[in-house]
Amino acid sequence: MQTLISPSLLAADFTNLKTDIEMVNNSQADWFHLDIMDGVFVPNISYGLPIVEQIKKIAEKPLDVHLMIIDPDRYVEAFKKAGADILTVHYEACTHLHRTIQNIHSHGMKAGVSLNPHTPVSVLEEIITDIDLVLLMSVNPGFGGQSFIENTYAKVEKLVQLIKEKNASVTIEIDGGVNLETGKKLVEAGANALVAGSFVFRSDDPNQTISDLKNL
Repeated sequence: MQTLISPSLLAADFTNLKTDIEMVNNSQADWFHLDIMDGVFVPNISYGLPIVEQIKKIAEKPLDVHLMIIDPDRYVEAFKKAGADILTVHYEACTHLHRTIQNIHSHGMKAGVSLNPHTPVSVLEEIITDIDLVLLMSVNPGFGGQSFIENTYAKVEKLVQLIKEKNASVTIEIDGGVNLETGKKLVEAGANALVAGSFVFRSDDPNQTISDLKNL
């Protein structure tokens, strides 16, 4: 199985966003990764529902929406209406995570759970069979262009083991510091979806960079 590639539009050129979206449409990428930050859960603010709605008008691939916000339950329906196909919430932001997952599924979206670097995969033991995707943060969330946290490889291996033990069917996605070197090691550890922002959009040939990631 080839690795799923989800370019993060946080690193795109927002003065020329349509061009970057069309580049992803014409590339081997599988999803568009949209990072939604509220300045509270993470120390940065990105973009919100109006931008997601506009991206959806042009995007020809699923929207992989990552909510880095407090109280995500309030916005599940709104992001469905805006065009989200996959909605990922943070374990650390959800008091009643099972209910949140049910809410996402009830709106016809795939449900993901993201873990910050300090959060062990063991917290997912009771919910792993209810979710479609686990997004492991390999940097501290909130800013692009950070250095990759090396412990992530071992964390992926632990997650693979948990998925096997529970006989679950879950995509393992990694976000932060992904390049050809880290991406190769992540795929070898068991990851099957990679988010890449700066590495794609700041490369000399973003389309070729996506292809290189796709074929690791």
